[in-house]
Amino acid sequence: MVDADRTAWERRSVVRVIPPVEPRKLAKVPFVELADGRLQGVVSSGSDIARVYVSSITAGTHAFACSTNNNRPCGAVHSSPCKHLHALADEAVLQYGLDRVARYLRVEVPEGASLMSCMSGPPERTPAAVVFSRFLRHLAYLEMPDSTEPLTELHWFPAMGTVR
Repeated sequence: MVDADRTAWERRSVVRVIPPVEPRKLAKVPFVELADGRLQGVVSSGSDIARVYVSSITAGTHAFACSTNNNRPCGAVHSSPCKHLHALADEAVLQYGLDRVARYLRVEVPEGASLMSCMSGPPERTPAAVVFSRFLRHLAYLEMPDSTEPLTELHWFPAMGTVR
C-alpha cells in the first residue's frame, strides 16, 4: 500500500475513539470496558473520595465481583450485586448501548427491562489489579499531549504495510 493511499488516522500513533452512545458523567464510573470476557471497570466510592472499586460481570455466567483497587472485597457483595455493579452496568449501557452490552454478556433483555434485572450470577473473586492497571494506563494516555509522532513505549510494533 502506498503511503499516499492511507488515510491520516492510519499514519498516527492514536486510534479513533468511538463516541459514547449517550453522554456519560465520568465522576462516578471513570472507566468501563468490555474486555477479557467481562464487563469491567472502575467505580468511585460513594463515601470516600480516595477509594475506588473494581467491578466486573463475567459474560455467559454473569458471575460478579467487586473489590477495592487493593483487593479488599466490597462489603455489600453477598448473593446479589452491589450498587457499584449497578452503576457499572448503567454506564456501560450509556457508553456502548444496551444491545452491544447484552450481546457481549450473552443475556436477553426484554423491551423495557434493565440489564441488571436480567442477570442472576453468583459472586466470585477476581483480581482487581489488571483492570485497575489498565485504568491507570488509560489516565496516563489522556495526559499526553496530542501528537502524530509514534509513542516511545510502542515503537517496537511493526509498521503496517511495510514490505521487506
